[in-house]
Amino acid sequence: MRQIRTLQGDTADLICYRELGRTAGVTEQLYELNPRLADYGPILPSGLLITLPDTPQRAQAQGINVWD
Repeated sequence: MRQIRTLQGDTADLICYRELGRTAGVTEQLYELNPRLADYGPILPSGLLITLPDTPQRAQAQGINVWD
């Protein structure tokens, strides 16, 4: 599992979206892996070390060429 440090103004949802590409289903996992995270409130302090859930990274959009 990967760990990151929070930035100023981070929320759990923002971290999940920025680092994992989505919030659905992973925000809950983030709180399970970091049981005291909710104690900080909605805005997390900067520099907090948190563990991210193991999930597939954001899918890269693949383009198609309609002119060929």
